[in-house]
Order: sequence, then C-alpha cells, then structure tokens
Amino acid sequence: MPRTLPEPHLVPRQTQLAPPTEWEDRLADAIEAAFAAGAWDLPALVEAVSEQGVTDPSGAPWTTETFRAELDRLGR
Repeated sequence: MPRTLPEPHLVPRQTQLAPPTEWEDRLADAIEAAFAAGAWDLPALVEAVSEQGVTDPSGAPWTTETFRAELDRLGR
C-alpha cells in the first residue's frame, strides 16, 4: 500500500513570538497598498509608504536604508 502524507498545515504567523503591534499592522497595510498601486522597487515602495503617513518606528521619515533594516528586523 502506498504511503500517504498528511495534509499540509500552515498556521498564519506561526513563527511570531507575539501578535503584531498596531504600528506593524499599519506598516503591513501600507506596504500592501503600495504594491497594489504598482510600487515594486524599494525606492517606490518607501515613497508610497511614506505618502501614506507611516513613519519609521522612531517617528522619522523612511529612507531606503531604514526601511530595509526594519523589514530585516521584523523578518527575524
């Protein structure tokens, strides 16, 4: 008899240690809207997120460097 594998199981946010913060939710919504509007490279993405009024965690305007660093931090 052939061996069958169980159905794949994916739990959203399965690697997160805590639920997203309000700021992380706002950032995610802004990124999603930026992609939907056609922002596909990093400078366009940073500009689109900034235009939506989402600043970096310290409240400063985004730069490509701070945006990249924050996404790297959030992805760990």
